[in-house]
Formats: sequence, structure tokens, C-alpha cells
Amino acid sequence: MRDAHFDLKRGVQPMQEFEDDDTARLPVAGRISGPGGNAIVNRQRPIFLEDDVDREAYFFDFDTIPRSKVVLPVLDDELEDTLRLHVIALPTLAPAHSRTGAWITTNGRFIILARILRMFGFGFSSVLLGVILAEAGLSFAQVSLLLSVALTGSVIEIIFATLFADRLGRRRTLVGFAVLMALGGLAFAFSHNLIVLLIAAFFGTINPSSTSENTPFIAIEQAILPQTCVPERLTDAFSRYNLWAQLAGAAGGLVVALPDILHRFLGMSTSQGVDTMFVLYALLGVLTAVLFICLTEKVEAATIQSNPSRTRTHKPLQKKSRSNVFRLSSLFVLDAFAGGLVVQTIVAYWFRQRFGVSLSALGLLFFGANLASALSLPIAARLSRRFGLLKTMVFTHLPSQLLLLLVPFMPTFWLAALFLLCRQSLSKMDVPTRQVYIIELVSPEERTAAAGITTMARSIATSISPLAASALLANSLFMPGLPFLVAGSLSTFYDLLLYMLFRKVPIAGDDGKTMKVAE
Repeated sequence: MRDAHFDLKRGVQPMQEFEDDDTARLPVAGRISGPGGNAIVNRQRPIFLEDDVDREAYFFDFDTIPRSKVVLPVLDDELEDTLRLHVIALPTLAPAHSRTGAWITTNGRFIILARILRMFGFGFSSVLLGVILAEAGLSFAQVSLLLSVALTGSVIEIIFATLFADRLGRRRTLVGFAVLMALGGLAFAFSHNLIVLLIAAFFGTINPSSTSENTPFIAIEQAILPQTCVPERLTDAFSRYNLWAQLAGAAGGLVVALPDILHRFLGMSTSQGVDTMFVLYALLGVLTAVLFICLTEKVEAATIQSNPSRTRTHKPLQKKSRSNVFRLSSLFVLDAFAGGLVVQTIVAYWFRQRFGVSLSALGLLFFGANLASALSLPIAARLSRRFGLLKTMVFTHLPSQLLLLLVPFMPTFWLAALFLLCRQSLSKMDVPTRQVYIIELVSPEERTAAAGITTMARSIATSISPLAASALLANSLFMPGLPFLVAGSLSTFYDLLLYMLFRKVPIAGDDGKTMKVAE
């Protein structure tokens, strides 16, 4: 019979005895050192760790008790080892830090890279789309019809992704849309028939804008990203997701001159050069599909409850979340409609008509505006950690709209350009925080539906607002810069209403705890 002794190598200090004290000191909570390194004795319940993280033993502690009450059992080696079993690791929705310190997984990097490729393609295709349609001899009415069909197709595809992506599989759905993107590029490259182009525009996830994306990819990717990074870096992940997309779109705009270069050095006609660019667009779609194929099963929606034998029934949106998501969608319709009044094409037209500036000056202005928008995105992550998601959304977006209201009152081009640049440096900071806010507002299995519904609402509003902007420009003799004034006023009202309605609405963090967004 031997004394009970816990080996220091296994993480528990031995019981201490004192000559003049009728007590036995058993291990207390805290970190202790021994020959085998640090170990932890914790009063709290065990923390579940992932398989790729160094595990540490966790044990219960006891209060100090009289020695006369202590009964020393006989522990054989098998029982002693049983008492020191490690806690079994359980999977979590968000990965913990790995040994290398990486806070985002390979799946997350693939998602960001896929969006970079897409936005690079949208950067030049959104400009060359008008060129190829003009080369095909289409009228302005036919061009407007094709763009409307493209936007309608995107809305229907977003609805499909919202309802069925989690059931069919997120990877499979993303690959399918990427293949449609490649086929749409090939259709625009090798056919100028209006019927073929309308079908390609409807199914081919064509995006008419180089600075924003309203495609079904967004709804699924925003649901995947939280599962690829540690919870405290979630806003950083969305900031990089949007930052690199903005930079890729700007870079795509720079290669618009490639058809002219091909014409000068290779003798290609402008039409052939544009067709070559759409072949490149199709190739980007193929590369995007390859990246989605390389994603692992960890990007799929959670299908197992606490009982592994039971499969969770996927519902697009639970009843308790519908009210918040539908209220947000209604507000986003207002914001997206206001933003559509001052899209890049309309702002360029207004500057050209008001100040008569050259195309080179406009190109420099919008390159600087897009760069300022992109560089402001990482700052949004830091602000959200300090002030909260909702406050960052509102109190960066609100000043940008006040600056927008001042643009049409500037007497010279350079002053108006300065206020526009200042406005752009703040206007996109709400994008990553808004996306994170949406997914934090609902449970993990509802994220695809929530992202899809809000993206669809913004897409519908954006497709309507250019028509309203044309009507406002027709009345520019009565009030110069009317689109700026209406857009700034509507967005200001949106910010105030958003803060008033949601400042007391709690959101559930990835750790399962509830925190208030205004804090």
C-alpha cells in the first residue's frame, strides 16, 4: 500500500503536509510548473479545444479540509491514469488559433481569392459590356433591356441560393454558379445574337458594376466566412474580403485598354480584342470553380445536433429572426436606392456636364475615389472592436452622406472632387460591419438565408434607382446636382432610422453569449 501521489509530469502537484497544521493542502486552481512543463488546474468546466491545438489537462480542485477527514485510497496505475484523462475535443463553428498563429483557414483564403478573381473580371467586363453591345449594333433600349434581364437573373439566383444552397451543399452550389459565369463569358465572346446574349445575361451572373457585387456568390460566401476564422477576427475577415475585392475591381478597370494594345501591336480589331477579354472572363470563371472545388466539408452548413443520429432540418429563416431580417432588408432597400442615384456612371456624367472636365481628369478622380474606399475598409475592423458594429456602421456612414450633400454646392471642380474623395473615404466603411452584423444577428444555420434576403433587397433597389436618377437629371436646370441631394438625404434618414430601431437589439456572438451591438 502506497501513498496517493499525483505526478507533476501529468499536471497535478502532490498533496502538501505540514507539521504544525492539522490540514491537508490539496491542489488549488491555477497554473503550476513542473518538470513536464506548465499544467492547469481549473475550477471551471473544461474548455473544449480543437484537435490541432495543444491540449492541457483540466482537473477539479478541492477546498482545504482537516487531515483527520482525509482518507487516502489505494490507487493502482490504471485508476491513476484514468483520473488524468484529457477532455475530448469537440468541433466548433469557428476555428481556434493554430500553432502557427493563423487566424483564418485555407477555406477562408480560397473564398477571398475567388472573389478577387470575380471582381477583377467584373472590373473590365462592366465597361466592355457596353462596347460589345454597341459593336453588335444594339440600340439603347436593347442595352437597357439586357441589363435589366441580367439584374433580374441575379435576383432569382440569389433567391435560389437562399433557399437551396444549404440543402444542396454550399460547395456544389458555388461551383454551379462559377460554371454559369464561365459559360456567360463564352457566350458574349462568340455570339452577338440578342437572344443568346439575353439568355447569357440572365443565367451567367453578369455584374454591371465594378465596385459592388450583387450576385448569388455573395450570399453563400458571407455565410461561409464566419466558419473560417476565429470569432474575434471576424470583422477583419470581412474587411479583407471587401478590401481585396475593391482593389481587384480597380485593377480590372485598368485592363480595359488591353483591346487597344492588342490592336496596336497585334493588329486585332477592337471587336476581336473585346471578344478576347470575354474569353479571359470565362477563364476567370473556370479558375473560380476550381477554387470552390478545393474547399473542404467544413464550409458546409451544420447538419448535426447534439445527438449525432439526428439531422437538423434546414429552415431558411426561423420565426424569431424574421422580424429583424425583414426590418433590416427594408432599411437596406432605402440605402441601396439612395446609393444607386449616385453610381459611378451618373456621377461622371454630372461632373462632365457641370464642369466640362476632361476624361483623364475624371479617370484620375475615380481611381482615387475607389482607392480611398478600399483603404478605409481595414479601419472599420478596428473601429468595430472599439465601438461596436452598429455604431461603426452608422457613425461612419452618416458623415459621408453629409459630405455628399455638399458636393453640388462647390463652385469649382477641384473643390467638388475633394469633397467627393472625402466622402468615398468613409462611405464603404459600413460594408464589412454591415455584413458581420447580419450574420451575428441570426443563428449559424440561418446565415445563408439572412445574407441572401438582404442581398436580394439591395439588388432590387439598385436596379430601380438609375431610372429615377435619369428623371432627376432631367430637372437639373431647377436644382443642380439633384441626385446628390436626394441620395444624401435618403441615406441620412436611413442611418438615423437604423440606429433608432436596432440600438437595443442584442446579437449572439460566436461564443454563444449575447452582447449588445451598441456597446
